[in-house]
Amino acid sequence: MLTLVTGTTGEVGRRFVPRLLQQAGPEDEVRVLVRDAARGERFAELGAQVVIGDLRDAEALGKAVAGADAVVNVAAAFRGVPDEEARAVNADAALELGRAAVTAGVRRFVQVSTNLVYGTGRGRPLTEDDPVVPGGPMWGAYSESKGEAERGLLALDGLDVRIGRLAFVYGEGDAHLAQAMMWAGEWPAMQRLQMVHHADVAQGLLRLLYAPGAAGVYNIADDAPVTTVDLHRLNRVPVPDEAYGKTDPDPWFGITSTARIRRELGFRPLFPSVWTALDAGAL
Repeated sequence: MLTLVTGTTGEVGRRFVPRLLQQAGPEDEVRVLVRDAARGERFAELGAQVVIGDLRDAEALGKAVAGADAVVNVAAAFRGVPDEEARAVNADAALELGRAAVTAGVRRFVQVSTNLVYGTGRGRPLTEDDPVVPGGPMWGAYSESKGEAERGLLALDGLDVRIGRLAFVYGEGDAHLAQAMMWAGEWPAMQRLQMVHHADVAQGLLRLLYAPGAAGVYNIADDAPVTTVDLHRLNRVPVPDEAYGKTDPDPWFGITSTARIRRELGFRPLFPSVWTALDAGAL
């Protein structure tokens, strides 16, 4: 099976591709799409095919998907970029990639998404059957465009689409854990954040890629959401006194159930909590 991976120079993609190559069988090949040839050299050294081009370039997409059996679309424009760029990358380019995949005869498409598409909480862990509802403190162009991509890809005929909704990703030198303090510094003490280590992101995406019976949407997360107090402790920052007087307005925001991916695909977090990762030296 020849698998194309996009977004390979980002925080998730550059950690996922080496694991995909390690899991590859003798008949498997991996191809990556990168905008800069120099940034593709690392993947070429690991054994991947490298295609140079932009995700928003139709000609580059055609070359990238030619002969591929599967696509894993990791590419994303995250929070903080202009709304137009978020929509162009997360929705428009993802859908163009999906259409190019259909034209090229690609059989399987794994789309990396986010648990933020759920919007507000439901008073319990969020499941894949819950509708996408705009709202919540971290809604906006990023999660909105990811939700649009999900809907458009699932509507394509002739493509086996599997979607992985990731919790807050951390680990292996990723600065996300420290960056979380830009929000957590204003949160109530007991507000929670659902997380997932890069190793478990890769595990989940590999299961979505290879499992013959996978279909639709799957949450990918660890077992133990952290609190604001935990985030301060992990970053060795004092908890503001005022945090203890605040109330979490939506205590189930972003808290997801992983029952489906456990039951159907056998997913079990290698790092069930950030504290397990800390003890293992995997941050």
